[in-house]
Amino acid sequence: MGPVDPLAIISKYYDPESELHGILVTHSRMVAKKALEAARAVEHLNPDLRFIEEAAMLHDIGIFRVSFPKIGCRGSSPYICHGVLGREILEREGLPRHALVCERHIGTGITRADVEKRDLPLPKRDMVPVSIEEQIICFADKFFSKDKDSLVKERSIDEIKRSLAVLGAEKVRRFEEWITIFLS
Repeated sequence: MGPVDPLAIISKYYDPESELHGILVTHSRMVAKKALEAARAVEHLNPDLRFIEEAAMLHDIGIFRVSFPKIGCRGSSPYICHGVLGREILEREGLPRHALVCERHIGTGITRADVEKRDLPLPKRDMVPVSIEEQIICFADKFFSKDKDSLVKERSIDEIKRSLAVLGAEKVRRFEEWITIFLS
């Protein structure tokens, strides 16, 4: 498959003049930049840089379908569903590999056990980053918020660990593993 134009795809679902479009694109650009930096740390693993950039730009495409008024999302689903909803969108666009990034980027990944234990409104399956590209994008995403006031501010490792700690020690451990791989 040839190159994908993430901005053209985003513009099919978001009004380019809207604040939400601006938030999504800014956040996605920050994540893509960080992901490409992380990918360069593991060049020996031969990560697909073009795919990383495209998928990082599209990883949050499903947010318009969730309810998160603080950033202008007026959908009906809970925020945690934006990954699964993004997967559906990108599968319809004919981008199954990009779609998996959407589904697998939340936290450090969501397991079937997480879904069942926390009674999450998600499919009962593992949604954890598998490929090196998925892991890189998931890792990079943790550094940036979609909060309007801090879109381009990179979160510290300690801030990220604190936010992951509420999800369980195993989520923090996974992030720490990524730190040793992608920031060395």
